[in-house]
Formats: sequence, structure tokens, C-alpha cells
Amino acid sequence: MARTLLVSPEQRGALPTIRDALEAADDGAVISIAPGEYEEPVHIRRKRVTISAREPGTVTIRSPFRDHPTVSVVDGTVELSGLAVFGDVRPAIQISGGSAQIFDCSATAGYAAAISIGDGADVMLRGNRISDSQCGLIVENADGVVEICELQDIVDDAVIVRLGARAALRHCTVRGAGFRGVYMYQAGGSSIERCDISQTGEAGIAVADQTSPNIVECWVHDTQGVGISVGRGCGGVIEDCRVENAASPGVLIDEGARTEVRRGAESKPPVGATATSGNKQDQEKIDELLAELDGMIGLTGVKSEVRALIDEIQVNEWRRSEGLSVNAVSNHLVFTGAPGTGKTTVARTYGNLLKALGILPNGRFKEVSRRDLVGQYIGHTVEKAASAFDDARGGVLFIDEAYTLSRPSGGGADFGQEAIDTLVKLMEDHRDEVAVIVAGYTSEMGEFLAANPGLASRFAKTLEFENYTPEQLVSISGHLARGDDYLLGDDLDLALLEWFTQVDRDANFGNAREARKLLERMRKSQSTRLRNLGRRPSRDELRTLSLDDLLDAIRE
Repeated sequence: MARTLLVSPEQRGALPTIRDALEAADDGAVISIAPGEYEEPVHIRRKRVTISAREPGTVTIRSPFRDHPTVSVVDGTVELSGLAVFGDVRPAIQISGGSAQIFDCSATAGYAAAISIGDGADVMLRGNRISDSQCGLIVENADGVVEICELQDIVDDAVIVRLGARAALRHCTVRGAGFRGVYMYQAGGSSIERCDISQTGEAGIAVADQTSPNIVECWVHDTQGVGISVGRGCGGVIEDCRVENAASPGVLIDEGARTEVRRGAESKPPVGATATSGNKQDQEKIDELLAELDGMIGLTGVKSEVRALIDEIQVNEWRRSEGLSVNAVSNHLVFTGAPGTGKTTVARTYGNLLKALGILPNGRFKEVSRRDLVGQYIGHTVEKAASAFDDARGGVLFIDEAYTLSRPSGGGADFGQEAIDTLVKLMEDHRDEVAVIVAGYTSEMGEFLAANPGLASRFAKTLEFENYTPEQLVSISGHLARGDDYLLGDDLDLALLEWFTQVDRDANFGNAREARKLLERMRKSQSTRLRNLGRRPSRDELRTLSLDDLLDAIRE
């Protein structure tokens, strides 16, 4: 018979903390927790144990350490029931390997997934409530059955099933997700059965990357995006599903998907279902963005190259809509040049253009650097790179100073090459979902592209961003000043031109960044000058930067 241990800080003879109970527990023990709030991390490693609230719903567990999961299970066999678990920047409940049953619990994690399952775990969730978290439930490289669970008020995706995971969602309710309700990619045989999914910021259910789920008798409604979207190369079945008050078409099946849509005994799609061979373009927005691009100072060659790319993409979409053959075009780009030459601004505009062209579903822009992609131990880099791609999905992943990935960090094991190799695979696997732009100095980017035999071929084109001329830097200074409600005083243009002409422009010269830093120093000098007037300055004086301000700024 299993031994039962009671946890209660107030009751004589009971153990005061959950940790004390775990240390005393033998195999198969039951830990019964008295009502109350317990501020301690619960770490279970290679144990078979049951942890339950003596009175369901009366036990709250929080970790005092923000960067640790509140309840973590590693290669254990665990049952959790009746608990309210709160996380912060790490999951409220994290299951790594082993098996777990989680019944009638609630989980919340402000800046992480409420429940994260991985490393080959086998988990059953039933009757749980997941809310107020960055992500709701993540199942990765694990098996899970999720029944009669409620997920609501999630910032990003409510449910993510990915990277070899197999999950069955049954009779679940998803309400209020900032991005997708259920998102599956590179997942194994999974299913979504009789679930109610509503009030999502994007698609109610999104299937991508060779995933073939069975989606049966689901009700998807009141979504900002389409009800159900299926990417190229995916399969599975959509059967007897109802899609209401969603973006058109209600069910979006990309060209090249093998998904079968059934309604009852008939092979007819639900109302609103469409198999698409072309994407909707927003010509007004395209023209607006191209006008913004043309309005940028300098960058003549870059603007011409971007226009040529957009022209090709747009014509290809027109050809596709007419049933004509279209050559595959990569949306990935290389930006080379010195800092401050507009690479980030052009990358954002390019992403918005792809959205307006219907190539990418949103204008999301995710900027990362080496520290966001390279891990500190084996396997960590793949996880970080996949996470960055996931965050950029539907938009642009901008990797600044990408050449640093091909350079050793100088401290022990370096996983930069692993990051590059992972990028190569992800760029191919997600070529229709993420546009990757890598940026850095011209010569160093050549070394980066040579770091993996397949890397250079992933990019459509290299765009060279030239240094701004002194005249262009003066124009940029005026533009920046006007944007902050300042004016350049008399003869200041000539003085700025002289300064930018004679200033040392070595490899580290920041171009537009130098102009911005100089203006910041000039505003500081102006403030000192105006404070010494002995009176309140006029409106014009408050707005005008003078030659004296420049001379004082360049003396710093």
C-alpha cells in the first residue's frame, strides 16, 4: 500500500514543505498538501510519486526563483492533481522525459509557457485550466493526450505541437490567443477532436511543415485570421468542422498540401473552404511602401535591387493565379555594409512588402544577434534557433552581425557553427513562412557565407549598402532634427557638411548613427545655452539648433 505524506506548515506531525515530503517519499508515495500558499520550487527527478491538494483548488505553488520552473519533473512518473501553479519567466509546469498525469490543475506563467512537455515524455492532461501566459501548452518531441482542458487569455499561441511530438486534443476550449489557437509543425500523428477555438489574433488552427493531423468536428469561430490553415506539404483530414466569423477563406489549404476535406459522407469542403493557388495582394499598400522606400535618403542601388525583387515576386504571383508555371524564388537576403546605412529600416520595409504581396501572412519583424541563437551546451543552440524562427514565423528574421556566428567566442566550447548548420536547415524547412535577412560588414559576411556549403545558396541576392556621402549625412541630420521638432539654424548646413567631410571615416564609422549621436550632443549643448539666457526662451529659440551648439558638441 502506498505511503501517504501530509504537508502542512501548521499541523503538528506534518511535513512543513513539499520539498521535505519529496525527500522523505519512497517509490509510489502520495503527497497530500493542506490548503495554503507554498513558495518553493518543486523538483522531481526519477521518482514515482503523486502530489495532490487535500482539497482541490486550495493549494497554490509559486517559485521564489523567476528563472526556474515552479514544478519540474525529470524522468519521473508523476501524478499532479488539484494544484494551482504559477510560473514567471519559466514554465509553471515543465515535464522532461518520463511520464506524467496532470488532472484538475491550473497553470499560469506570465512570460513563458504555462505547461511545457518535452524530451520524450508521455503525458495525460485532463480538466486543467491554462491562462494568462505567454504561451499556453507546448508539446515538443513528446507524446500527449489533452482532454477537457480550457486555455484562455494567452499572449502568443495557445497550443504548440512541434518537432516530432504526437498529441491528441479532445473536447478542449481555446479562447483568447494573441496569435494562433493551435499550431502544429514538424509534428507526428496528431489530432484535434471536438474542440472549440475562438478569439484568436491569427488562425484558429495552423498546420505547417509536413504535419498531417486529423481535425474532426471542431468549431472554430471569431478569429482575426482564417479558421484553419494548412501549409504546403502537409496532409491529414479536416472532417465535419464548422468555421464561422473568420477571415476569408474560412479554411485555407495551400497549393501542394495533401489535406482531405470532408463533410459528412460527401467530399465537399465546409462553407468558406478554399484551396488557393494564388495570394491576395494589397496593391495600394505595395505602392505606399515603395514610395516610402524611394523617399529614403541615398541607397540608390539598394532601392533599385529591392524594386526588382518585388517586381519579380508580384509578376510570379500574377502568373500563378493564371495557372502558369513559376520558378521557385527565395525570399532570404544578405545585406552587407557598414553600420548605420539603413539595413534594419530596409529589412522592415521588405517584410511589409512581402506581407502586402501575400507572400508572408504578417509584417512581424524579429531582430536577433549571436547571443539569441547560440547556446551554452549541446542541444541548446538548436532549441534557441528554432525558438527564434518560431517567433519570426510569418515575417522577417533579421540577424545582425551574422558573421559573428562563424567566429569562435574564445571561451571553451563554441556552438556558432552549430547555429549556422541549424539555420541552413530551418531556412529550407520554413522558406515559405520566414524571410531571413543576414547583415554585417562586407568582407566578414563573405566568411560567414563560406561557413556552410549550403548557406550561400539559400539567399536570393546580396544587397550592398554603401556609406552615405557627406551631403547625404547633412540631409539625414535635417530629417532627424525635423522628426524631433527641431530646425537647423542659419549656415548650419554648411558647417555640418564641412564636419562630415573631414571627420575620420574608418571601418567603424556609424553613418546615420553618427549623425544621430551628433544631434543628441547638439541638443544637450542647446539646453545649456538656453538655460544661461537668464530668461524663458521663445518658441523659435527652443526649436533652433545653432552653429554654437555644433561647435560645442564637436569639442566633446
